[in-house]
Amino acid sequence: MKIKLLLCVVLAACTVGFAKEKADVRDVTGCLSKGDSAKEFLLTENDGSTWEVRSSKVPLAEHVGHTVTATGVVSNATAHNLKEDAKDAAKDSGMTKTNAEHGHLTVTKVEMVSDSCK
Repeated sequence: MKIKLLLCVVLAACTVGFAKEKADVRDVTGCLSKGDSAKEFLLTENDGSTWEVRSSKVPLAEHVGHTVTATGVVSNATAHNLKEDAKDAAKDSGMTKTNAEHGHLTVTKVEMVSDSCK
């Protein structure tokens, strides 16, 4: 099982040049909740993916408990994108049932989608 996962990771890394390019700036939609520190928040998408989000320019605290779309810059984008590709490959090969992800995002813009979370 570990060999299959390793093979998926290697294949994902080898095909990065052929895979769809992922942007360093992303729009992420989900439920915003308070994080571990005063300026950190957690954005949870419907697929279970989570993003630790923070911003020195956007007032995130007023959107806690809301569904929002956050636009921001992915931290360590290259490594994060490789990890996503490996998880996608593992899901596509049937090794995992989900490809939920965890990342870090510095928010540059936030828009409220709903004043509550599902």
